[in-house]
Amino acid sequence: MLNLSHLSFAYPDCVVLRDFSAQLAPGVALVLGGDGRGKTTVQCLLAGELTPDAGRLQLGGAFLDEQPEAYRQQVFWKDPRSAAHDALTVTDYLQSVQRAYPGFDEAVLAEVVDGLTLEPHLHKNLFMLSTGSKRKVWIAAAAASGAQLTLLDGPFVALDQVSINFVLQLLTEAASQSTRIWVVADYLPPSDVPLTTLINLGD
Repeated sequence: MLNLSHLSFAYPDCVVLRDFSAQLAPGVALVLGGDGRGKTTVQCLLAGELTPDAGRLQLGGAFLDEQPEAYRQQVFWKDPRSAAHDALTVTDYLQSVQRAYPGFDEAVLAEVVDGLTLEPHLHKNLFMLSTGSKRKVWIAAAAASGAQLTLLDGPFVALDQVSINFVLQLLTEAASQSTRIWVVADYLPPSDVPLTTLINLGD
């Protein structure tokens, strides 16, 4: 379980969460909201990259405020706008993810690389990739990581329809899992994917 207890966070011109509590069980949860409503902010809060104004997060027995490393080691999160790994090839980046996550699954990686047609890009540096191809790399890393809490921000942005269908299938399978919590942030619910929790930030 991921426990969110009385979470609050606000910017000067925008309240993102106010005294929000929820328990996220294994499966797929959704952070829903329009542009500028704070979807990425919520993902950063859940990842432990932002500190809430109030409240606590607990994952797998670890409280973020008391055991930050133990908490973050259970989380996969990559801001899709990040350029932090741009100098690496796709293969080198995926190998770095494998080293960081004990539950990394090479069979899942191979399946997602094939399903998202990433094979032709594996030797390229990340800075060389299109927005859609780079997002596919984050999705492949997320799926293969085995992380207990897996965060995906706008996973369908800039993807072709075949790739969108594959990601929907991936999430549908994740919805039936009994061990991993996936949290998707988007402005629309993923089609036909069963959801455990909805965090609606409004339009």
